Amino acid sequence: MAMLEVKSIPNLLGTPVPYAYAVKADPWIFLTGHEAFDFERGIPEEVTGPSGFPLFGRPRNRREGDFILQRMRRILREFGSDLGHGVRLDQYYPTPAAVDPYHLARHAEFGDYIPPSTSVVMERCFAAEANISTSLIAVMPGHEIHKIYPPGVGSAPSSGFVPAVVCDDFVFVAGQMAHNAGQGLDPRAHVLDHAAWAGSEIRKQTEFIILEKLKPALEAAGSSLDQSLKAQIYLARVDDFPDFVDVWNQYYANIPCAVTLVPTKSFATVGGIIEINLLALTNTATRQKQVIAADIPGMAACGPCVRAGEFLLPSGLMAIGHDGNVVGKTVSPGFDALSHAGYTQAAAVYNYAEALCRIAGTSIANVLRAQYFVSDSTAFPGIAMAWSAKFGAQPHPFVCIQTPRAMPAPAVLLIADFWISVL
Repeated sequence: MAMLEVKSIPNLLGTPVPYAYAVKADPWIFLTGHEAFDFERGIPEEVTGPSGFPLFGRPRNRREGDFILQRMRRILREFGSDLGHGVRLDQYYPTPAAVDPYHLARHAEFGDYIPPSTSVVMERCFAAEANISTSLIAVMPGHEIHKIYPPGVGSAPSSGFVPAVVCDDFVFVAGQMAHNAGQGLDPRAHVLDHAAWAGSEIRKQTEFIILEKLKPALEAAGSSLDQSLKAQIYLARVDDFPDFVDVWNQYYANIPCAVTLVPTKSFATVGGIIEINLLALTNTATRQKQVIAADIPGMAACGPCVRAGEFLLPSGLMAIGHDGNVVGKTVSPGFDALSHAGYTQAAAVYNYAEALCRIAGTSIANVLRAQYFVSDSTAFPGIAMAWSAKFGAQPHPFVCIQTPRAMPAPAVLLIADFWISVL
């Protein structure tokens, strides 16, 4: 990872897993997969509470939030930046009960500026006892952050994040749902309760988010749907994937945009079944968008791979082969103790990503962020083995989140979402 500045620990919690908890590629800083444990010692008493009286002091979830964000502040300071230069936050929780305490910690640490944020509820974080997983993208001082507040695109007061920011040609749009902040689902995005058939909920919510949230946010930021680069789509029901893709393609058929579709347990708004965040370029950007195509199976991703300036942004990758079957699926069920599915699927995904990197003139070794969405957390040892087989002891900038069991294709265990530096 020459030309990247990496902060890492070679043996995460005493294991052979080399973890990169921060990666800097000028001017961007990626802090990925932070949970409330010490990288060497595990969960400290300042998070668990005193062993004899664990309820003493602040609530456990507030202590988790404080621990994560205070460490992030320290790491950013080592690079010469700070939380006030954040441009994007991603949070995952196994329970909604963790969100409000974390928001209190977030307000305390970030002050009056909280970057565009996405928060969803999943099955579990990387650590079994963790209730919060946070990842942050920040920028170095000297790169101005323009805060955008489009009409109708806001956040609830308890969240308090800025809906979108513009920084150095890029537009970062927070996770958007088909709701009015603090008021619940918008009636225009909801099938009437008395209607037996009047459209479908997923199609209505998807179209509403695109037209009433993403489009206005981009236009207020001096951008447009045409400038979209990468979207993460969190969906409550796997069966809704085809309908989502159909509606998405009505608006994005001629707009190359990487997409990662992720099964999700629940959301902030009751009745909400989809949330979308987005990265785009401004209309006046000097960077240009380029589609990167390689000989990888058509079913392995739900969208293209896009390059924009210093970033290579593949769509979420799954280990589906050219024959339409999941790699290793005939062997994996009998060797779960070997984490066979985790290994074979991660190895295939790395090969697909490397093929895209070769066309773009970079290498998967220049990965800035690796988000692994797995249906079973026991897949991670196999993922780690595949990483080490390909990269040796190179630090791994990962977050691993367990989704609901149902995945887009039977036997798929892993959806991998990468940000890669093009140097």
